[in-house]
Amino acid sequence: MTDTLPPCPECSSAYTYEMGALLICPECGHEWSLTSAEPPGDGEDGVIRDAVGNVLADGDTVTVIKSLKVKGSPTGIKAGTKVRNIRLVEGVDGHDIDCKVDGFGPMQLKSSVVKKA
Repeated sequence: MTDTLPPCPECSSAYTYEMGALLICPECGHEWSLTSAEPPGDGEDGVIRDAVGNVLADGDTVTVIKSLKVKGSPTGIKAGTKVRNIRLVEGVDGHDIDCKVDGFGPMQLKSSVVKKA
């Protein structure tokens, strides 16, 4: 066989094999089609999207879609709160939006809890 098969997307095993139109990993049992196989690291290309799938950019205004607890505050951020002038960052633990929330001050939010306004 002259061409090499891609590693398993689940466990990164190099021992994948073809069975018909599917690729199969013998170590974890994951099956996927060759057409859906993507090179590793080529998945998102650095684009940050909100909870609905809209592409976010620096300076956007977003709306919080679910109530959030804030450590050290008796009240949290309520659903529907607008956050203006966001900044996209490589945050810690999935927090990829840097912003100032009125009444709370500067903080980081996850893009999965906001939608573009």
